[in-house]
Amino acid sequence: MSTHTTSSPSPMTHGSGLQPGSGITFSRVLKSEWIKVTTVRSTVILIASTVVVMVALAALSAWGYAQFAEAISDGNVPANLQAQGPGSPADEALTVPSSGLVFGQLLIASLAVVLIASEWATGMIRSTLVAVPGRTQALLAKTVIVSAVSFLVGLLSALVSYLIAQPILGGQNIDFALTESGVLASIINTGTFLALVAVISMSLGILLRNTAGGVVTAVGILFVLPVIMQLLSGLADWVSDAARFLPEEAGNQMVAVTAADNALTQFQGGLVMGVWALAFLAAALIVTKKRDV
Repeated sequence: MSTHTTSSPSPMTHGSGLQPGSGITFSRVLKSEWIKVTTVRSTVILIASTVVVMVALAALSAWGYAQFAEAISDGNVPANLQAQGPGSPADEALTVPSSGLVFGQLLIASLAVVLIASEWATGMIRSTLVAVPGRTQALLAKTVIVSAVSFLVGLLSALVSYLIAQPILGGQNIDFALTESGVLASIINTGTFLALVAVISMSLGILLRNTAGGVVTAVGILFVLPVIMQLLSGLADWVSDAARFLPEEAGNQMVAVTAADNALTQFQGGLVMGVWALAFLAAALIVTKKRDV
């Protein structure tokens, strides 16, 4: 008499269809968000355009400083303007690698808002949160990817700008080494500043869930608010003091090679921008957990 033993199917192979280690992890969510960002043609074009525009503005800035230095050497400007020292072409030329940052932050802010707000506009956010039920995990992954891309855009743009500017500046002997005090930190902080701008803008997109509203609000915080504070600075001394802690001013100090009197240092500017970014991100995550999709 023979006995046949039938083995029961393993729940890991037949019951749920899941394989060991096939659950949702943050690294996998990051990978999926990376694919989203890098496979959308319009996003790739906007990122490439940001690099091109920032480098082009830096080259134009370098040419302007070179022309200024040539004018000084030819005696076509007042004698009190010297070729060296604060305000001179040689001193101002140190800012060339980050000179495209004004336009760069506008494009990055718009990109960050569009990437997240468009998901609510199209309803894709529902699919995202079905695939990744943890809202915090999904939104943090989006923020990490966009800020990482923004950092690379800023760093690459500043470094290429430096390399392109040197031959232009060298014609008037106002070129400078990468090891010049504060220069390398300024180049790295160009990327860091854009990354923090991306975090702020992504958070605004999450909070407002509207592309136009998010972009307008980001532009208002980064560009309009400093102008308003400057117009009000004559009313009280505290207005000027408070203006130093706005994102735009803190970002300018992050990339400044030398700090002016009563201005934030590179490190202090980075801390201020970090606080702004964390505050907006925390607000966005808290609101998202309490609000319906």
